[in-house]
Parts: sequence; C-alpha cells; structure tokens
Amino acid sequence: MTKAEEYAEGKILLINKPLNWTSFDIVKKVKSKLYYKYKLEKLKVGHAGTLDPLAEGLMIICTGKATKKLNDFQDYDKEYIAKIGIGKTTPSFDLETAFNSEYPVEHVSSEMINDTLKSFLGWQEQVPPAFSAKKINGKKAYEIAREKKEVELKPVMVNFKEIKLLDFSIPFINVMIKCSKGTYIRSFARDFGQKINSGAYLAGLKRTVIGPFHLNEAINIESFEED
Repeated sequence: MTKAEEYAEGKILLINKPLNWTSFDIVKKVKSKLYYKYKLEKLKVGHAGTLDPLAEGLMIICTGKATKKLNDFQDYDKEYIAKIGIGKTTPSFDLETAFNSEYPVEHVSSEMINDTLKSFLGWQEQVPPAFSAKKINGKKAYEIAREKKEVELKPVMVNFKEIKLLDFSIPFINVMIKCSKGTYIRSFARDFGQKINSGAYLAGLKRTVIGPFHLNEAINIESFEED
C-alpha cells in the first residue's frame, strides 16, 4: 500500500501543535500536503479536540476513514500542564486580552494553593469562558465578547480526576491537571483565583495526554511536511 493509499484508507496522526497556531491551521496544513504531494483533493481531514492559539501540545488528526473515530477520541480524558498567573485577571482568562484587574497576593501560601487545588477534585459545574467557541443563538461566544457585549453561558459538568502542584513561585504556579472532555483550563484559572481571594489567569498551557495518546509520541508539523 502506498502512502497515498494509507492516508485515504485512514491514518491517525499525533501532532505537537506550536504556539500561535489555531487547530484549523494544523488541519489546513495537513490537507495542503496531502493535496500537493499525493493529489488527495477531497480527502476528509479532522481533529479530535480544539487547542486555543495560545496553547500548545498534543492534537489528534485523522484522515480518510479514520475520521469516523473522531467523536470517540473527543470523549477521552485529557491531561494538561498549566501555568497560572496569580494576582491579575483578564477578560479572556488568558493572555489573549490585556490585564483588567490586579489583586493582592501576600496572603497566598503553598498550603492554601494545595488545599484549593484539592477542592476542585471530582464532578462540578464550570462556566465556559466568554471568549470561547460556544454557540449562543448560532453565534460564537467570542464573537459577541469581542463586540464588548455581555455573554451569558450556562454551566456544564466537568470532572477533575487529578490535580498536582508541580511548582510554586509567586506570582506563578505550574499545575498538572487530568480532566474530562469539555473542561476549560482558562475557566479553572479564573475559579482558582476566586477561591484564593485573588485574581488568576492562564499564562501558558500544554496538552500532554489524550486518552491513550501521549505528547512524546507526537511529531511537529515541520516533520510531517518533510515526511
């Protein structure tokens, strides 16, 4: 079987998405290579879960008949390494937008942080960020938010299965988070800040695991293009 036939039959690609790329950028790049190198013009290509432009890490890309597995992959638990800034907030809960408030951090201790992280474990309601792709009357929430209009999103149930403090150096902490599908780590950062009576925002994010797939198995987009 030729490589063109393999892609047409269906392949699962693990890609390490770089910063400042959208998930659509990755899909577009894969489709472009398959078209120009293998003449696969109408081949289906899709991804199993969006990563924000300011996030990096593991993406699952499927081609051909393998795209039928995308829904199953989207249901898998995820693992992230999150860098959370303490003492400030932004409207988008990350660095997509400018800081809009500052809060004291002198009262924040490692014991407080560990206790607060433990309080998130298990099932709970989470309100998605206004700057998200959630639909409101057919329009994406971030489109409404960027018009500086009020966005009201309903809470969803998410499950935090494991949370571990990796590093503590105010004003930043690094946290490993294992969670269910549909979890917004930006919303986690916002809620964490509120629980410690300070502000918080997502300063960096890397997705390291999707179900049985690990980031150390992934290739960068340049390696894919050269293959």
